[in-house]
Amino acid sequence: MNLFEIAGSMVHVVTAGKPQSPPVLISSGLGGASFDWAPVIELLRDDYRVICFDRPGMGLSPSSGTTPSLRAAVRELAALAKWAGEPVTVVAHSMAAFHAEAFARIHPELVRGLVLVDPSYERDARVRLRLANVFTPVYQLTGTLLEITRLARVIGPWARRQILPQVSLRGEIASSRTIREVYGRGEVLATVLTENQAYGEMAADLAGLRRRRPFPEIPLVVLSALGDLDTPERALFWVERHAELAAMSPRGRQIELPESLHMLQLDRPDEIADAVAEVMSDA
Repeated sequence: MNLFEIAGSMVHVVTAGKPQSPPVLISSGLGGASFDWAPVIELLRDDYRVICFDRPGMGLSPSSGTTPSLRAAVRELAALAKWAGEPVTVVAHSMAAFHAEAFARIHPELVRGLVLVDPSYERDARVRLRLANVFTPVYQLTGTLLEITRLARVIGPWARRQILPQVSLRGEIASSRTIREVYGRGEVLATVLTENQAYGEMAADLAGLRRRRPFPEIPLVVLSALGDLDTPERALFWVERHAELAAMSPRGRQIELPESLHMLQLDRPDEIADAVAEVMSDA
C-alpha cells in the first residue's frame, strides 16, 4: 500500500505514468475512492504523471481524526502538488470541486489548470450553525462501533451497491474484495458522514473565499452530467450553475453530457482524458 505523509496525515496515493511527465492530480467526490479512477488513469498514463489519492479516512487512507474543512483540503492539495512537482492540473469530481477551486484561488502558482467533473455548486451558501466539529466525534464513535460489531462489513458494501446504479451506467469496476476492504471499514463510513456534515460549511467558506481571492486566468473545463436529472428544468438549472463555474476563467469552457450520469470517471473516462489534454495544450 502506498501511504505517504501529506500535510500531517497518512494518505494513500496511486501513481502512474512517467515521473518527468506533466503531473495530473485527481481528487474524488464524497464517498469516492481512488480505484474509481482506474479507467481515467489508464487513458492518461502514457502522456502524464498521474497522482490519485484518497482523502484521510476515505478509500485506503487512515482517518486523521479531524473535522474535514476547506482549509485542510487546500493544505492537502498544496502538499500533494509540491510532492508531485508543481504546477499540476487538478481533476476534481463533485464535492472535491470545492477543494480544487479554493486551491486555485489560494495557490495559483501551483496550478496549471482545472478539470471539474460534474462539480458541486452552491450559489448562496450560508450556514447558521457550524456543527461539523460537534458531530465529528459522534460519527467517529459510530464508525468504531460498526467496526467492532462487524456491521460495517455489511452496511458499507450494501450502501455502495444501492447508490452506484443511480450514478453510473457502467457500474462497479472494482472487485468484491476491494469493495469490502474499503467500504467495510467503519472509519470510511464515519468519514462519509462527517464530510457530508461539513459540506455546507465548506460551501460557505468557498463563497467567502470567492469574495476575497480572484480566480486565476488558467485553463478550466467543466463537465456537466445531465442524464440523472429527471426534468428539463433541473437540467437547465444545473447547466446554468456549471456555466457560472466555467465563466470564472476567461479560458474556461463547459461541456454538456446529456446522457451521462454523475460518475463520469466510470462512464466517460474519454471525456475526462480529452478535457485534461485540452487544459494541458492551453496552459
